[in-house]
Amino acid sequence: MNPKTGHYEPIAREGFLFFIPLLLLSFICWWLARPVCSAIFLVLGVVVALFFRNPERTPPDREGTVLSPADGRVVAVMDDIRSPHLGDVPLRRISIFMSVFNVHVNRWPLSGTVTNIRHIPGRFLDARDSEASEVNEHNSLVLRSEEGTIEVVQIAGKIARRIACWVREGDPAGRGERFGLIRFGSRLDVYLPYNFVPVVSPGARVRAGESVIAEQRP
Repeated sequence: MNPKTGHYEPIAREGFLFFIPLLLLSFICWWLARPVCSAIFLVLGVVVALFFRNPERTPPDREGTVLSPADGRVVAVMDDIRSPHLGDVPLRRISIFMSVFNVHVNRWPLSGTVTNIRHIPGRFLDARDSEASEVNEHNSLVLRSEEGTIEVVQIAGKIARRIACWVREGDPAGRGERFGLIRFGSRLDVYLPYNFVPVVSPGARVRAGESVIAEQRP
């Protein structure tokens, strides 16, 4: 359980607005003796509920490692990247794309303290597009940890246009704990200082709170 956010229910509460009406429609159709309509709404309700599933995860006990903040596929690993929220210094960026079939709940890569949160309006390009990191609507979270200061960015996409952030500036962050979600998939970017070396490549499949994506090196 995440004691800070309290978002530990099996189905993320952001999904209630979507699947509960479908289940109610299924019940009404069944009551009116419309079994086909009832079955259709029931299946839709179950599918939508699965989109918002919120499983428990156990982070690996390995010091100096950065965990994936999202389930999905690594789409880019880049060096010499700048972020306006971390100063004019070269950084490494690992980008992870979430499809509608992945778990949408996001988790902290490291333990530390949330020092800055900024929501930036923008466009809604396909989250796999190389320009999405710069031009799409996104939510930036800067995390100060003992290993260094990093940034995690929730990026909206063509379908996913609702970013949920469950933390505030000054909140503690626990490695592998939940901090938000993006409805119906999208993209997460992680900006790392150069003392972290990526251990994943584009195309790799990762799981939030469990998969190691980078390691701290001297």
